[in-house]
Amino acid sequence: MSAEEPTGAMVEGEDTSLLIVDDDKPFLTRLARAMETRGFAVETAESVEEAVAKARARPPAYAVVDMRLGVVAAIREKRDDSRTIILTGYGNIATAVTAVKLGAVDYLSKPADADDVFAALTRTAGERAAPPENPMSADRVRWEHIQRVYEMCDRNVSETARRLNMHRRTLQRILAKRAPR
Repeated sequence: MSAEEPTGAMVEGEDTSLLIVDDDKPFLTRLARAMETRGFAVETAESVEEAVAKARARPPAYAVVDMRLGVVAAIREKRDDSRTIILTGYGNIATAVTAVKLGAVDYLSKPADADDVFAALTRTAGERAAPPENPMSADRVRWEHIQRVYEMCDRNVSETARRLNMHRRTLQRILAKRAPR
């Protein structure tokens, strides 16, 4: 994350409370510092339990959550106007859909810099996000889908192949390869 220095934009409004949840301590510290320079009153949490306790005690106006969907639900339970974004190192369509259904307003894949996070948090309703600079390739999207179904089938190759309507050996070859870029 490169944006320690803000680009001039500051958060506006009465309640600028922001909860950041991430188990990567260096990333959490850098993002918290960057968001503080943009005017947020930042609280951090390194675990789901800590985040849920903080969300229930003082529901934040904003939240950045590292793929902990239980935290999103806890925040929405106490404060339905909270603007929550999901930040994760392994983005895929299924988790994005789940996050939005639970009340997240946006979904960013790591590495996202502080400017991306700030823009997602402060975007007005109906305002569209800019298209990504580096979108996933079609091969990567296919690979993500196969991985999702494979995990849903408890890593059972035969069941996954049946559900994807592909030959088991073809699936085994795909799973043995590295993820495409």
